[in-house]
Amino acid sequence: MNDLNLQRLVSEISESLFGKPFRHKAYFNPKLRSTGGRYLLGSHNIEINPKAYKKYGLEELEGIIKHELCHYHLHIEGKGYKHRDADFRKLLKETNAPRFCSDLREIQGNQRPYKNMYICTECGTKFKRKIRMDVKKYRCGRCKGRIVLTETQA
Repeated sequence: MNDLNLQRLVSEISESLFGKPFRHKAYFNPKLRSTGGRYLLGSHNIEINPKAYKKYGLEELEGIIKHELCHYHLHIEGKGYKHRDADFRKLLKETNAPRFCSDLREIQGNQRPYKNMYICTECGTKFKRKIRMDVKKYRCGRCKGRIVLTETQA
């Protein structure tokens, strides 16, 4: 699916579900990471994460489009378009649009997010850190004991 097909799909969903035309642009934005899509208030355009379509298929993509069109039409009409607004929640229910999309974050094998493991010599509390710290400058927050480096990953 390319941007032209996405534009057609958004226009079709807008006409059939909302009964209103979509007069702006819809396109894929590969820079989006954790969100399925977003509605841009300034330009009224809709950006969609291409990973959502690749990972979960057309059904998930249609759900994201419905969600973003709810923001779009409410904002154009001057009603409450934010997630916490009653108008938005009501329109989500009416159109059967999801409130959240499926998880799009990439899980990188069994790689741990930390590189250094420290432990308190007094109480045994473990501290996971991405960046190495100077153990002479810091003490345990629970018992004020000494901290030592126990594990380092490359």
